[in-house]
Amino acid sequence: MCARVSLYKLFAPSIRKLYPTGFGRNKDTKFSLRKGTQKEWRSLTTLHGEALLIFCELWSYIDVSFESFIEYFTCHFGLGYPANPVTRSLQNQIVNALHLGERGRASTLLSHIGHDKHVLKANHFVQILAYCAMKPDPLFVMEIWRTMEKKGIDMNNKCHTLMIEALCKGDYLEEAFNLMNSFGETADLYPTLHKYNTLLSASAKMSSVTHASKCLDLMEHNMLGKNEITYTQLLKLAVLQKNLSAVHRIWSEYARYYSFNLISLRKFIRSFTRLGDLTTACEALRHLVDLVFHKGSTIKIRTKEKMVIPTLDVPIPFYGNLEWDKCKNDKKIGYQEIVNFDLNEVKTVEMVLGHPKSIPVTKILRLSFTDVIRACVPPKNHELAEQLFSQMQSLGIKPSRGAYDGLIRVLIREKGFHDGIEVLKLMQQKNLKPHDSTFAAISIGCSESLELDLAESFLDEVARPKSAYPYIKLLEACDTLDQPERGVHVFGKMKHLKVAPDIKTYELLFSLFGNVNAPYEYGNILSQAEAAKRIKAIEDDMARNGVQHSYVSIRNLLRALGSEGMISGLLHYLRVAENQFTPGTPIYNIVLHSLIEAKEAQMAINVFKTLMSHGYRPNDVTCNIMIDCCSITGSFISAQGLIAMMIRYGYPPQTQTYTALVKLVLALEDFDEASTLLNQACSEGIQLDALLFNTIMNVASWKGRIDIIEYVMDRMHKERVLPDSTTCGHVFTAYVNQGFYNTAMEALQVMSIHMLSVEEEDKKTVFEDLIYAEDSETELRVLELFKDSKEDLAVALFNLRWCAMMGNPISWSTDQSHWVKRLANGFR
Repeated sequence: MCARVSLYKLFAPSIRKLYPTGFGRNKDTKFSLRKGTQKEWRSLTTLHGEALLIFCELWSYIDVSFESFIEYFTCHFGLGYPANPVTRSLQNQIVNALHLGERGRASTLLSHIGHDKHVLKANHFVQILAYCAMKPDPLFVMEIWRTMEKKGIDMNNKCHTLMIEALCKGDYLEEAFNLMNSFGETADLYPTLHKYNTLLSASAKMSSVTHASKCLDLMEHNMLGKNEITYTQLLKLAVLQKNLSAVHRIWSEYARYYSFNLISLRKFIRSFTRLGDLTTACEALRHLVDLVFHKGSTIKIRTKEKMVIPTLDVPIPFYGNLEWDKCKNDKKIGYQEIVNFDLNEVKTVEMVLGHPKSIPVTKILRLSFTDVIRACVPPKNHELAEQLFSQMQSLGIKPSRGAYDGLIRVLIREKGFHDGIEVLKLMQQKNLKPHDSTFAAISIGCSESLELDLAESFLDEVARPKSAYPYIKLLEACDTLDQPERGVHVFGKMKHLKVAPDIKTYELLFSLFGNVNAPYEYGNILSQAEAAKRIKAIEDDMARNGVQHSYVSIRNLLRALGSEGMISGLLHYLRVAENQFTPGTPIYNIVLHSLIEAKEAQMAINVFKTLMSHGYRPNDVTCNIMIDCCSITGSFISAQGLIAMMIRYGYPPQTQTYTALVKLVLALEDFDEASTLLNQACSEGIQLDALLFNTIMNVASWKGRIDIIEYVMDRMHKERVLPDSTTCGHVFTAYVNQGFYNTAMEALQVMSIHMLSVEEEDKKTVFEDLIYAEDSETELRVLELFKDSKEDLAVALFNLRWCAMMGNPISWSTDQSHWVKRLANGFR
């Protein structure tokens, strides 16, 4: 390095006199001469007698390592090549053959190289190796290596470096290390930092911590130190390994030896944002803005430490090594968790208003701001994202599509899709085309809010879908709203756009299409055949895409089979679950419930025994299901044993338990015991529901026991348990069957008003309009409530409308009802 400086000072004036316009780069040749031809440069080199002088001058204009430039200059300007035109012609022929894909001819020509009378040297292979490094072609490099060993040709530094580059670019990392270790140090072959940086870069590319550690050990052994390129490669590897503590160590060590520039700060900002460290990313962003607008010579990174600015990129010795493996496993170093950004600190940052003087600087600033804004999405830090977005504009930096994308996504996650749509409109007003990820994020937000039309319309704007996730969220919304037809349409779009479905997609498909019948309907032969056809089609598609069943997909499939009453399929997939997974109690509960619904008591008992024999612990749901099974078999003793098991496992009896016991005693027509159980449940202080009361009223209505009906209704009023549509049906039927028509209408009106009491008071006017309306569309408006899963509300409105049509005035004060007063006086 010192030789370079001294030679530059000695010969630069004469070179500049000959070529006053200097030298430059272009995007095609990487760097080229602003004045002068290759022939003139070779003449100039001969004139001065030493090519190194020209290297020094050119190198001052080129941002590459010294070794890399020597190799490039030698390869492209002919310096160091043998004078023998025959050998040079063979090299050109081999390169042409490789370029045309004629590997056999290239190998034949390689075997003929050196057959002339001249002594064959390593430089005879430089042109071929330079092409292999550019391509890359690691296999032919291995062939050249074997040829050189066979002919006894001594390796030199140029060939060695080009071989390592070709092997590393071709992902032959192990062979590159073997090549590095196969030769000892000589006058023509010696370790250079460029070689090790190449190996380190390949290790980072392949995310190989083992090779990176090995490379660092070799660098330390050869006392080569580290330069800025080394730190860059270590930074890449740390990010690939998601090792935030390593990034912090690199950040601190880099700051001790080097002055941050725009490129290095950009890389660190990107690294911190990818690993979720918003605090340090914002700190680096402040430094970047300060460097651009204030031109500060030093930038503080810690309160007690300032960065020094060396004049040359001198390799740093290995004292204070990163200790990569130790750093990888050290959980106490650096920031391990996302730290919430101090907004007040951001507000006090002095960012001078102005515009960068060059387009590249503007691009770096824009990209860095965009990275930090996008990093605000996972922690849902919309305040910071909005502030950074505003600061971009204050600094004269036009937000990119990526910045809008990050802002829209964080707003959707924290505030909702409406805010995201507003920013999208602003973006479109500025003629910026949104990213596909922007449309996908808005679609996801709409799906989560169950706005299916909007979700589908934004999803249609995605030109090239990269993930199935937006479609999965839309399928979830279809499942929630029970819209299988739309689900079919969404899945069809996925197939048309060739979006690869994952297991989550199939889990939802089983939930959406596994059962055919709508709620309140039982399976039949036709629906079971259709369900079997659908299930087979889904499983065939899974097989074509190489997707295996998951626990959730089996669970959803079992629920679908159970709802259709397909017992054989249910037991088959239970065995599949037992063979492929650890089913656990929840899977068995689904099967047990379906068997009880199908009145298959003995099968349920066998499955329960299997559950116990496999060592699974039954929970309260299991015991309640099996108590239901006892109501089929009529075994009260078994039910008592199950209750004892529940208490032993720490599950006190709940409403479901009492409901199952009531069902059991009513199967034995023991109304007294049912009343006792009802009173006990009320006295336990547990959360009661209408199902417990309906269970007794169902049998009482069927038996014509008005006294039981009225007793249960009185307890229901006292416990403030709201009736539902089933309650109305049982009570009304019981009175009508006994000929008490007026009482039936009065009871129906009271129960319906109680059902509406869960709604807001200001809705009474709306309800009255629906009740007394005479237009033909009223019933349709009431039926619309079924789509919002408000069946009880719709039934209550229909009941009251019918009562009004029968001439019964509607009174919202149920306490004045004679029926309610009679119940209260009769069961004090």
